[in-house]
Amino acid sequence: MSTRPESLATVSDIDCTGCVALVTGSTSGIGRVAAHALGRLGAKVIVHGRDRAAGEEVVRAIHEDGGEATFVAADFTEADEIRALAETVRARTDGLDLLLNNAGGLFRQGRLVEGIERTFYVNHLAPYLLTADLLGHLREGARVVTTASEAHRGAQLDLERPQALDGYSGMGAYAHSKLANVLFASELARRLEATDRSITSNSLHPGFVPGSQFGRFLPGPLAGLFRMLDLVPGTSSVADGAAELLHVAVSPDTEEVSGRYFSGQSPTRPAAAARDREAAVRLWRRSAELLKMEEPLSDVEAPPERPPSAS
Repeated sequence: MSTRPESLATVSDIDCTGCVALVTGSTSGIGRVAAHALGRLGAKVIVHGRDRAAGEEVVRAIHEDGGEATFVAADFTEADEIRALAETVRARTDGLDLLLNNAGGLFRQGRLVEGIERTFYVNHLAPYLLTADLLGHLREGARVVTTASEAHRGAQLDLERPQALDGYSGMGAYAHSKLANVLFASELARRLEATDRSITSNSLHPGFVPGSQFGRFLPGPLAGLFRMLDLVPGTSSVADGAAELLHVAVSPDTEEVSGRYFSGQSPTRPAAAARDREAAVRLWRRSAELLKMEEPLSDVEAPPERPPSAS
């Protein structure tokens, strides 16, 4: 049996010829493997990362497999570089069919980026800004896919937290940012639907993927444990994680699905905190404020408040 992600996602027969895909964080891990698979399926792939040498290596590998790809560098701790990435995509392409918001990290040391905690900035605000800048470039029928995590189940939304480092916890900050990913994807879906655009937005859990290089952000002893888990049966491979991305991005089964959270290539009910509609609206608006930008899709009305539950 093939271990290629397109086979694991049962999309090997999907023809992506003419499709333009931007995969952020695709110089390593599941992003790299998913980008390579999209190239094999015929998509024109825009590879993104910070490391130009690594990015050009991914592009060469896609070309060697008969695919088409280019690399664009951008540091997701720099708003100007994120905006430049979007500008480059708009300049080089006639439209975008797939936006895979996959870049992210878990950082052992707390640090502020433009006055905002780095994990929240890189994992949530960066894709929020990038997506906003590319909204007008997304073709009808496009799909926006955001890599979240089951770690979101350990968090509650706290919109004051991103501007402080008091009691910083790498895993706590990561879980909070992943909750933001799920809320962002569902709110984007709601606003796109309200504007009658046939663009979908979903989030997903890629699985527990030791081989993804994710463990490089963990403290020393945990990083070693993470590497050892490569040998443990039941952990996901990098190909498995990439298959999760491909399933949501190109499978016919998910073509008209929007506003959902996927795990195990199936729509899955996220945590209660990730289903809070009012929280999603607050996050959307606060994100624009933190980035000092105009709120995207701002003319969409907020959802009606839910009636209080019966006691």
